[in-house]
Amino acid sequence: MAAPWQTGIQRIEAYFSGEAYAPHRHDTYSIGYTIKGVQSFSYRGARTDSVAGQVIVLHPDEIHTGEAGTAAGFHYRMLYVEPSLVRDALGRQASALPFLRQAVLTDPCLMQAIHAAFTDMDTLLEKVAMDELTVLLADGLLANDESAQRTTRSLIDFTATNRAKEYLDGNLDQAVHSEQLEKVTGLDRYSLSRQFRKAFGTSPYRYLTMRRLDQVRGDIAAGASLVDAAVRAGFSDQSHMTRRFKAGYGISPGQWRRLVCKT
Repeated sequence: MAAPWQTGIQRIEAYFSGEAYAPHRHDTYSIGYTIKGVQSFSYRGARTDSVAGQVIVLHPDEIHTGEAGTAAGFHYRMLYVEPSLVRDALGRQASALPFLRQAVLTDPCLMQAIHAAFTDMDTLLEKVAMDELTVLLADGLLANDESAQRTTRSLIDFTATNRAKEYLDGNLDQAVHSEQLEKVTGLDRYSLSRQFRKAFGTSPYRYLTMRRLDQVRGDIAAGASLVDAAVRAGFSDQSHMTRRFKAGYGISPGQWRRLVCKT
Protein backbone atom coordinates (compact mmCIF):
# COMPACT_ATOMS: atom_id res chain seq x y z
CA MET A 1 0.00 0.00 0.00
CA ALA A 2 1.36 3.40 -0.95
CA ALA A 3 0.37 6.76 0.48
CA PRO A 4 -0.63 9.52 -1.98
CA TRP A 5 2.36 10.72 -4.01
CA GLN A 6 4.13 13.61 -2.33
CA THR A 7 7.27 15.40 -3.47
CA GLY A 8 10.19 14.93 -1.10
CA ILE A 9 9.00 11.96 0.96
CA GLN A 10 7.17 8.87 -0.28
CA ARG A 11 5.62 6.27 2.05
CA ILE A 12 4.90 2.61 1.37
CA GLU A 13 3.76 -0.35 3.45
CA ALA A 14 4.03 -3.84 1.97
CA TYR A 15 4.09 -7.57 2.64
CA PHE A 16 6.26 -9.95 0.61
CA SER A 17 7.24 -13.59 0.57
CA GLY A 18 10.12 -15.10 -1.37
CA GLU A 19 12.27 -12.77 -3.46
CA ALA A 20 10.72 -9.31 -3.35
CA TYR A 21 13.23 -7.12 -5.16
CA ALA A 22 16.00 -7.81 -7.67
CA PRO A 23 19.19 -5.70 -7.37
CA HIS A 24 18.29 -2.02 -7.71
CA ARG A 25 19.09 1.41 -6.30
CA HIS A 26 17.24 4.57 -5.30
CA ASP A 27 18.35 8.19 -5.54
CA THR A 28 16.80 8.74 -2.10
CA TYR A 29 17.45 7.61 1.44
CA SER A 30 15.42 4.49 2.22
CA ILE A 31 14.44 4.65 5.89
CA GLY A 32 12.00 2.17 7.38
CA TYR A 33 11.38 -0.67 9.77
CA THR A 34 10.30 -4.29 9.79
CA ILE A 35 6.85 -4.89 11.28
CA LYS A 36 6.83 -8.68 11.16
CA GLY A 37 9.02 -11.51 9.91
CA VAL A 38 12.63 -11.44 8.72
CA GLN A 39 13.48 -8.85 6.07
CA SER A 40 16.69 -9.86 4.29
CA PHE A 41 18.70 -7.96 1.71
CA SER A 42 22.14 -7.66 0.18
CA TYR A 43 23.75 -4.26 0.71
CA ARG A 44 27.33 -3.06 0.28
CA GLY A 45 28.63 -6.58 -0.32
CA ALA A 46 26.97 -8.31 2.64
CA ARG A 47 23.69 -10.02 3.45
CA THR A 48 21.75 -8.27 6.21
CA ASP A 49 18.66 -9.28 8.17
CA SER A 50 16.14 -7.05 9.92
CA VAL A 51 13.46 -8.23 12.35
CA ALA A 52 10.55 -6.52 14.08
CA GLY A 53 11.61 -3.42 15.98
CA GLN A 54 14.73 -2.71 13.95
CA VAL A 55 15.29 0.32 11.72
CA ILE A 56 16.68 0.05 8.19
CA VAL A 57 18.66 2.88 6.59
CA LEU A 58 19.97 2.57 3.03
CA HIS A 59 22.06 5.38 1.57
CA PRO A 60 21.14 6.94 -1.79
CA ASP A 61 22.52 5.25 -4.92
CA GLU A 62 23.59 2.06 -3.12
CA ILE A 63 22.64 -1.20 -4.88
CA HIS A 64 20.56 -3.58 -2.76
CA THR A 65 18.09 -6.45 -3.01
CA GLY A 66 15.12 -7.53 -0.91
CA GLU A 67 13.72 -10.90 0.08
CA ALA A 68 12.00 -12.81 2.86
CA GLY A 69 14.39 -14.36 5.34
CA THR A 70 11.91 -17.13 6.16
CA ALA A 71 9.00 -18.86 4.46
CA ALA A 72 6.60 -16.76 6.54
CA GLY A 73 7.45 -13.63 4.55
CA PHE A 74 7.89 -10.13 5.93
CA HIS A 75 5.86 -6.97 6.50
CA TYR A 76 7.53 -3.56 6.49
CA ARG A 77 7.16 0.19 6.13
CA MET A 78 9.57 2.41 4.23
CA LEU A 79 10.11 6.12 3.64
CA TYR A 80 11.95 7.35 0.57
CA VAL A 81 13.46 10.70 1.45
CA GLU A 82 15.10 13.07 -1.02
CA PRO A 83 18.68 13.85 0.08
CA SER A 84 18.12 17.56 -0.54
CA LEU A 85 15.57 17.63 2.29
CA VAL A 86 18.08 16.08 4.69
CA ARG A 87 20.75 18.52 3.56
CA ASP A 88 18.48 21.53 4.06
CA ALA A 89 17.27 20.30 7.45
CA LEU A 90 20.79 19.83 8.79
CA GLY A 91 22.02 23.18 7.53
CA ARG A 92 25.32 24.00 9.21
CA GLN A 93 25.12 21.08 11.63
CA ALA A 94 26.98 18.80 9.23
CA SER A 95 29.43 19.27 6.38
CA ALA A 96 28.10 16.32 4.35
CA LEU A 97 25.10 14.05 4.07
CA PRO A 98 24.98 11.50 6.91
CA PHE A 99 26.25 8.02 6.07
CA LEU A 100 25.45 5.03 8.28
CA ARG A 101 27.84 2.11 7.93
CA GLN A 102 25.31 -0.29 9.45
CA ALA A 103 22.11 -0.69 7.44
CA VAL A 104 20.17 -2.15 10.38
CA LEU A 105 20.09 -0.52 13.79
CA THR A 106 18.01 -0.10 16.93
CA ASP A 107 17.11 3.55 17.42
CA PRO A 108 13.90 4.46 19.30
CA CYS A 109 13.95 8.07 18.06
CA LEU A 110 14.19 7.12 14.40
CA MET A 111 11.57 4.41 14.92
CA GLN A 112 9.18 6.91 16.48
CA ALA A 113 9.67 9.35 13.60
CA ILE A 114 9.03 6.71 10.94
CA HIS A 115 6.01 5.33 12.77
CA ALA A 116 4.46 8.79 13.05
CA ALA A 117 4.72 9.26 9.28
CA PHE A 118 2.28 6.39 8.77
CA THR A 119 -0.47 7.64 11.08
CA ASP A 120 -2.58 8.80 8.12
CA MET A 121 -1.61 6.75 5.08
CA ASP A 122 -4.69 7.87 3.15
CA THR A 123 -3.84 11.57 3.22
CA LEU A 124 -0.93 13.79 2.28
CA LEU A 125 1.36 14.89 5.07
CA GLU A 126 0.56 18.46 6.06
CA LYS A 127 3.45 20.77 5.25
CA VAL A 128 4.32 21.54 8.86
CA ALA A 129 4.16 17.81 9.67
CA MET A 130 6.47 17.03 6.77
CA ASP A 131 9.00 19.58 8.00
CA GLU A 132 8.87 18.07 11.49
CA LEU A 133 9.38 14.58 10.07
CA THR A 134 12.32 15.78 7.99
CA VAL A 135 14.04 17.29 11.03
CA LEU A 136 13.57 14.13 13.11
CA LEU A 137 14.90 11.92 10.32
CA ALA A 138 17.85 14.20 9.55
CA ASP A 139 18.82 14.49 13.22
CA GLY A 140 18.44 10.73 13.64
CA LEU A 141 20.68 10.02 10.66
CA LEU A 142 23.31 12.47 11.88
CA ALA A 143 23.27 11.00 15.39
CA ASN A 144 24.07 7.57 13.95
CA ASP A 145 26.83 8.75 11.60
CA GLU A 146 30.05 7.98 13.48
CA SER A 147 32.16 10.00 11.05
CA ALA A 148 30.06 13.17 11.12
CA GLN A 149 31.63 16.42 12.26
CA ARG A 150 29.03 18.35 14.23
CA THR A 151 28.88 22.06 14.94
CA THR A 152 27.84 23.79 18.18
CA ARG A 153 24.10 24.01 18.69
CA SER A 154 22.44 27.42 18.87
CA LEU A 155 20.53 28.92 21.81
CA ILE A 156 16.75 29.10 21.86
CA ASP A 157 15.15 32.21 20.35
CA PHE A 158 12.23 32.48 22.76
CA THR A 159 10.81 35.53 21.02
CA ALA A 160 10.52 33.57 17.78
CA THR A 161 9.14 30.41 19.38
CA ASN A 162 6.52 32.40 21.31
CA ARG A 163 5.46 34.13 18.11
CA ALA A 164 5.04 30.74 16.46
CA LYS A 165 2.98 29.49 19.39
CA GLU A 166 0.72 32.56 19.30
CA TYR A 167 0.26 32.19 15.55
CA LEU A 168 -0.73 28.54 15.90
CA ASP A 169 -3.15 29.37 18.72
CA GLY A 170 -4.83 31.97 16.53
CA ASN A 171 -5.13 29.83 13.40
CA LEU A 172 -6.42 26.46 14.58
CA ASP A 173 -9.10 26.35 11.89
CA GLN A 174 -6.69 27.18 9.06
CA ALA A 175 -4.18 25.15 7.08
CA VAL A 176 -0.87 26.37 8.52
CA HIS A 177 2.06 26.48 6.11
CA SER A 178 5.75 26.54 6.91
CA GLU A 179 6.23 29.72 4.90
CA GLN A 180 3.81 31.53 7.20
CA LEU A 181 5.68 30.43 10.32
CA GLU A 182 8.98 31.48 8.75
CA LYS A 183 7.56 34.94 8.06
CA VAL A 184 6.16 35.29 11.59
CA THR A 185 9.29 34.12 13.39
CA GLY A 186 12.19 35.04 11.12
CA LEU A 187 13.56 31.49 11.48
CA ASP A 188 13.81 28.89 8.75
CA ARG A 189 11.38 25.99 9.16
CA TYR A 190 13.96 23.48 10.36
CA SER A 191 15.53 25.76 12.96
CA LEU A 192 12.05 26.64 14.19
CA SER A 193 11.09 22.99 14.54
CA ARG A 194 14.16 22.27 16.68
CA GLN A 195 13.87 25.40 18.80
CA PHE A 196 10.11 25.03 19.33
CA ARG A 197 10.65 21.50 20.63
CA LYS A 198 13.35 22.73 23.02
CA ALA A 199 11.14 25.57 24.26
CA PHE A 200 7.82 23.73 24.60
CA GLY A 201 8.70 20.04 24.62
CA THR A 202 6.86 19.28 21.40
CA SER A 203 6.93 20.18 17.71
CA PRO A 204 4.87 22.96 16.07
CA TYR A 205 2.72 20.40 14.27
CA ARG A 206 2.11 18.31 17.37
CA TYR A 207 1.26 21.47 19.32
CA LEU A 208 -1.19 22.55 16.61
CA THR A 209 -2.81 19.11 16.52
CA MET A 210 -3.31 18.97 20.29
CA ARG A 211 -4.80 22.47 20.42
CA ARG A 212 -7.20 21.47 17.64
CA LEU A 213 -8.16 18.41 19.65
CA ASP A 214 -8.71 20.59 22.72
CA GLN A 215 -11.20 22.60 20.68
CA VAL A 216 -12.87 19.42 19.42
CA ARG A 217 -13.37 18.18 22.97
CA GLY A 218 -14.82 21.51 24.02
CA ASP A 219 -17.19 21.66 21.04
CA ILE A 220 -18.36 18.08 21.57
CA ALA A 221 -18.99 18.79 25.24
CA ALA A 222 -21.02 21.83 24.19
CA GLY A 223 -23.23 19.66 21.97
CA ALA A 224 -21.66 20.10 18.51
CA SER A 225 -21.87 17.26 16.01
CA LEU A 226 -18.66 15.39 15.21
CA VAL A 227 -18.68 16.77 11.66
CA ASP A 228 -19.04 20.37 12.85
CA ALA A 229 -16.40 19.89 15.54
CA ALA A 230 -13.95 18.55 12.96
CA VAL A 231 -14.49 21.45 10.55
CA ARG A 232 -14.33 24.13 13.25
CA ALA A 233 -11.01 22.75 14.50
CA GLY A 234 -9.37 22.76 11.08
CA PHE A 235 -9.38 19.05 10.28
CA SER A 236 -9.95 18.06 6.65
CA ASP A 237 -12.92 15.85 7.55
CA GLN A 238 -14.44 13.79 10.36
CA SER A 239 -12.31 10.71 9.65
CA HIS A 240 -9.13 12.78 9.82
CA MET A 241 -10.22 14.20 13.15
CA THR A 242 -11.16 10.74 14.43
CA ARG A 243 -7.75 9.28 13.62
CA ARG A 244 -5.97 12.14 15.35
CA PHE A 245 -8.33 12.03 18.34
CA LYS A 246 -7.70 8.32 18.90
CA ALA A 247 -3.96 8.81 18.51
CA GLY A 248 -4.05 11.63 21.04
CA TYR A 249 -6.40 10.23 23.67
CA GLY A 250 -6.76 6.51 23.01
CA ILE A 251 -10.53 6.71 22.48
CA SER A 252 -12.75 7.84 19.61
CA PRO A 253 -14.60 11.18 19.56
CA GLY A 254 -17.86 9.23 19.85
CA GLN A 255 -16.64 7.54 23.01
CA TRP A 256 -15.58 10.92 24.37
CA ARG A 257 -19.04 12.33 23.65
CA ARG A 258 -20.69 9.46 25.54
CA LEU A 259 -18.36 10.04 28.48
CA VAL A 260 -19.03 13.76 28.78
CA CYS A 261 -22.76 13.30 28.26
CA LYS A 262 -22.88 11.04 31.34
CA THR A 263 -21.34 13.70 33.60
